Amino acid sequence: MSESFAPPETCDLLIEAGFVIPVQPAGAVLENHAVAVRGGEIVAILPTAEARARFAPAQTVSRPEAALIPGLVNAHTHNPMTLLRGIADDLPLMVWLQQHIWPVEAAVIGPEFVADGMALAIAEMLRGGTTCANENYFFPDVQAAVYKRHGFRARVGLPVIDFPTAWASSSDEYFDKAGEVHDQWRGDALIGTAFVPHAPYTVNDANFERIRMLSDQLDIPVHLHTHETAQEITDSLKQHGQRPLARLDRLGLVNDRLIAIHMTQLTEAEIQLCAERGVSVVHCPESNLKLASGFCPAGALQRAGVNLAIGTDGCASNNDLDMFSEVRTAAQLAKAVANDATALDAASALHAATLGGAKALGFGDRIGSIEVGKQADLACVDLSALETQPLHHVISQLIYATGRHQVTDVWIAGRPRLIQRELVDIDTVALVANARQWHQRIRNLHS
Repeated sequence: MSESFAPPETCDLLIEAGFVIPVQPAGAVLENHAVAVRGGEIVAILPTAEARARFAPAQTVSRPEAALIPGLVNAHTHNPMTLLRGIADDLPLMVWLQQHIWPVEAAVIGPEFVADGMALAIAEMLRGGTTCANENYFFPDVQAAVYKRHGFRARVGLPVIDFPTAWASSSDEYFDKAGEVHDQWRGDALIGTAFVPHAPYTVNDANFERIRMLSDQLDIPVHLHTHETAQEITDSLKQHGQRPLARLDRLGLVNDRLIAIHMTQLTEAEIQLCAERGVSVVHCPESNLKLASGFCPAGALQRAGVNLAIGTDGCASNNDLDMFSEVRTAAQLAKAVANDATALDAASALHAATLGGAKALGFGDRIGSIEVGKQADLACVDLSALETQPLHHVISQLIYATGRHQVTDVWIAGRPRLIQRELVDIDTVALVANARQWHQRIRNLHS
């Protein structure tokens, strides 16, 4: 009797890599493995030889000297501000913000500025292996449309602030527009929403209470700059008689929907409170260093069990969207702050830049790790260059020796967005030309 063989399974894409770094389980490195993708979803992770026998893919991408990692999650960005890169450097936060950034923004902000800044940022992020962003800016309707057009995953912020802007002129208008944008994108496969009250010092109690109620009703996060500087703490004690986190707790916002950004000024009790309530903290080390805002105690947060994510902040204060640089700085700074060389080790830093960010955004069930059933948001990183040889420890090499220029390929939901360092469906010449005309417009205003 002849032996019967099952026909090979079909899949859309088979990515073969020298190393697959799934992030979950922590520290795992799968040598000579492949990831099979069907319908934008990961359907198998297995040794390359087995994958070739099991699948008949529509397309195979073979990268034998590369690491395949989950797409990086930039957990705090102001991406339209890419057009303000380098406009007011080497200044403290409030001088930078009040005397430079806000006046220039007031003169240029609008749908065109937001759309053009977003397009430039998306291209930069894709070239650096970032596949998801947590956005915090005005005109979220424009942001969402641009992200969607480029097939980029994002949690788009619905802004609330106590003064009129080009987006809204009153509290009621901020909330009305937030509801409209949320309704428009409800249930979208790539785009989610979050409330983004600017900061404790620019949002009143009544609006925070309204945000808490709507966040509960809509089941969406609250993405908030808080405990960013020592001055913020001093001012809050003077104005409210409480530190900002205690005030937010009084208003019911310290819970598992809170994405707390910066958090450079924390007591041990506040760290424990965040751990108990399921707060996610986004560490933005390079922006904090550049603005001299302080040091987030990333090691202590991690030890306490707080979900830690990493963000670049905006290009006006960083000045780039380079998550490889950011995660390296985060890991090194954590050691110096804790006076402990074991704090935020390489695997933990990679977790913060991937699954930690995904969990913070409420996307942890679909992205952030290479697991069967998750979306195929993936990045391939070439490790063959002399700068990343020899490969004694692949994850350490990714964190401490690798640059974003080594990212060769990027997929979001299985769709290629970067192939062999070339962006897909993005005209880089036009992007640069457009950035230059914005430079001229802003220079004329700022001179």
